[in-house]
Amino acid sequence: MKPVHLVLVLACIVAAAGQLLLKVGASGRNHWLEFVNWPVFFGLSCYGLSTLLWLYSLSKLPLRVVYPFTVLSFVMVLGLAALVLHERAGWRAGVGTLLVLAGLVLITTDRA
Repeated sequence: MKPVHLVLVLACIVAAAGQLLLKVGASGRNHWLEFVNWPVFFGLSCYGLSTLLWLYSLSKLPLRVVYPFTVLSFVMVLGLAALVLHERAGWRAGVGTLLVLAGLVLITTDRA
């Protein structure tokens, strides 16, 4: 694994953390001014950092390698939602996660 792949995984981790922070900042809010809070601020900051890391990865790797990593963020958000927010994730989510990760491995290890 090249160092740029670690940057790409870090971009996914930061994006997933940002999504979790946005959920925390948005929960229970009704008026648009209530969405101006620290969790939302830090969630958007995570998105900004993730975008910079993503752009760096795009500058070093082909798009066909980088883009499939978006599914890694989906998997991380599902896991974080279950662990941190105590959202329910049933067996179908588990099977779906395994299939998504298998697809990511197949796509990113393609030598074509």
